[in-house]
Amino acid sequence: MRFWRICRRRYAGEAATGEGARLFGGRWNSRGVCVVYASTSLALAAVETFVNLEPNLQPADLVSIEGEIPDQLQIGRLEIKQLSARWYRTRDESLRRFGDEWIRAAREVALLVPSAAIRGEWNILLNPRHADFPKLRFGEPRPFQFDARMFR
Repeated sequence: MRFWRICRRRYAGEAATGEGARLFGGRWNSRGVCVVYASTSLALAAVETFVNLEPNLQPADLVSIEGEIPDQLQIGRLEIKQLSARWYRTRDESLRRFGDEWIRAAREVALLVPSAAIRGEWNILLNPRHADFPKLRFGEPRPFQFDARMFR
C-alpha cells in the first residue's frame, strides 16, 4: 500500500520518526507518543496539510514524501462505527487514548483511520516502534506547492 506525507523541507529527515507527533500530539496520539501520520493519497495529504496552515500563508518550502507498506505486512483498520458520532469535530481524548494504546500494543505496523478533513477518506498511522517498521519504504522528498488560488 502506498502512502504520502507532506512536511516542511527542514523536517523531511524526520518524516519517518514520529518526532513531530511526539512533541505536539495529534488527533490520534498524546504528547510523548511517537506515531507517523500519513495519507492514502497525495491529494488527501495536501488537504490534511492545508487545514492545519495559518490562513493566507502559503509555505514555499513544502515537500511530499511517497512511501510504501509491503504487501506482506498486516494493516489494521479502525471502523467509523467504533467512534462517537462527532469524533471528527474535536480532538477527543478518547481518540488519543485509542491511538496511544494501538502504538503500545504494536499488533500492526500500520492502521487505517478515517480522515476528519474529508470524511469517507482514510489516513494511515504508522508505528515507528513496531518490529516491521524498518520494512516500510520512504521515498525522497519532492518539492510540493499548493495552487496559489487556494490562498486568495
